Amino acid sequence: MPRLILYQRDYCHLCDMALAVLAEARTPEFDSVWVDDSKELERRYGTRVPVLRNLDDGRELDWPFDAAAVRAFLGSKRLL
Repeated sequence: MPRLILYQRDYCHLCDMALAVLAEARTPEFDSVWVDDSKELERRYGTRVPVLRNLDDGRELDWPFDAAAVRAFLGSKRLL
């Protein structure tokens, strides 16, 4: 089960860029959740998307981020 979630929007060019960064960082498997599908998520994330969330500890990494920031966010355990 993925332990990461990428919160994003439909038709979001920043979200597309974030997906490329996650691939570059070799991020382990993650789920994508679209905030447009939920009023609660819309209120919580609004214009913050894309946001990468670690389900283990609740930490979040807001855009903008690069591959180095993602690797640092994942830490030495790499969530493997």
